[in-house]
Amino acid sequence: MHKDDLTVYVVEDDASVRDSLALMLGLAGYRTALFPDAESFLAACRDDWRGCVVADLRLPGRSGVELQAELHARKNALPFILITAHADVPTVRAAFQADAVDFLEKPFEHAQLRSAIERAFSREGRRLQQAAQRAKLAALTERESEVLKHAAQGLHAKEIAALLGISPRTVEVHKIRIMEKLGVRNIGELVRFAVAARSQEER
Repeated sequence: MHKDDLTVYVVEDDASVRDSLALMLGLAGYRTALFPDAESFLAACRDDWRGCVVADLRLPGRSGVELQAELHARKNALPFILITAHADVPTVRAAFQADAVDFLEKPFEHAQLRSAIERAFSREGRRLQQAAQRAKLAALTERESEVLKHAAQGLHAKEIAALLGISPRTVEVHKIRIMEKLGVRNIGELVRFAVAARSQEER
């Protein structure tokens, strides 16, 4: 996924810091959205937002850690980066236990923030790819899902047909439909898709 498709959501109450971050990130090619506090971010936040959050730890109202916790409670998986001039071990531990990508102490180098954002975007890309795969799998019929499961185990059409009580030709028709729905071009890609999907389910 290209970073042009993702946004850095900056939550920072200091207007000068907020504007400075926006300028720096904009010059580096990042798309940004700016918020002065957690409440304004939460009021605007939508489930289809893609990217990462860069939030100050100390904010009026909810803190950065509390904002992170609220997003988790809402089942929103936007990757989180916290920045602060006042770090302490319990707070840092809480942030990482909540799966923060990074915790940067002010003043930090711009390169440090860009590196953290790239890691966050990489995580976000994997999450969105997995979500897209799950959506495609959900579009399969029950029979197609059965065929896919057996194909992922390396079984051939005749073996799958015997297990499901259908003809090998019907198995091949199902495979063609499955490939169309999943957007794969051949059986090799189909098997890789199925194996990846199964590994996600087992995590």
